Amino acid sequence: MRKILLFIFLNFLWCNVGLAKIVIPLHSWTTQIVMAYVIGGIFENMGYPVDYASEDSQGVYKKISNGEVSLSHEVWDKVFGKSYNDAIKSGGAVDAGKHAAFTQEEMGVPTWVIEKNLCPGLPDWNALKNPECVKNFKSSGNKGLMLDGHITWHGNTYSERLEALELNNLWKVEFAGDEKALWSELSMAKSQGRGVIIFNWTPNFTDREGFTMINFPEYNEGCSIVEGGDGRCGSPKGSLKKIASTKFVEKYPKAFKAFQKINFTTLDIGTMAAYTDLDGMTYKDAANKWLNSNK
Repeated sequence: MRKILLFIFLNFLWCNVGLAKIVIPLHSWTTQIVMAYVIGGIFENMGYPVDYASEDSQGVYKKISNGEVSLSHEVWDKVFGKSYNDAIKSGGAVDAGKHAAFTQEEMGVPTWVIEKNLCPGLPDWNALKNPECVKNFKSSGNKGLMLDGHITWHGNTYSERLEALELNNLWKVEFAGDEKALWSELSMAKSQGRGVIIFNWTPNFTDREGFTMINFPEYNEGCSIVEGGDGRCGSPKGSLKKIASTKFVEKYPKAFKAFQKINFTTLDIGTMAAYTDLDGMTYKDAANKWLNSNK
């Protein structure tokens, strides 16, 4: 009987220790995963126990609000805004501030294209009206090429934008099979010394070397064709927010204060990701390298 009671007690104790850990979610993209291990490393250096859990990027907010997951550190407000707001409204989660880095998905160029003056006037979109600019970029027929991701990502959004801005006589959009094809085109253009315009997002590993989004006419709600507008606008910029479970706040107030202060720039996050996506490091090794370089 004593052995049974001891087993039950130890099992109960083990479960509580496991539940007492700070649980950080892991999603499916590099910046989020490496940043998770960076933040986890900060908490561990403060003496707190940390665990990591693979979670759905939308479903995680419900787990945060009920205390199963402690926090989320890379909340794209344009993508996860509703789930984030629902978690806050539930009373089980609190806003933990935001990073200096902003979020955006847009057509752009590696910064060296601007530095080499391959299209004078960039990143202002009006520079694309110059036929002389087109000559410095990979062409499709007699038009300059913009490379989007897979067609399922955005449909014909960017082709429609070119038409709305009366750029379709000089430029056309083609589709890559996947993101690897985007990065392959980026690398090839650099080796050939020619211009390249591709779809990209920030923060991303490309931010380490430098990538500049084209400044199309400013986005305003309802301006895109999908929203019923004329399509004469660029993509919206968003905030990169943080959220925490109230249970985490109550149990680890000092860790929560540290989490509130964590504020990564675009270059910080891009560098973390580049250690993995360009340098071939594991997520954990990339996090350790960043932490050692930014004590």
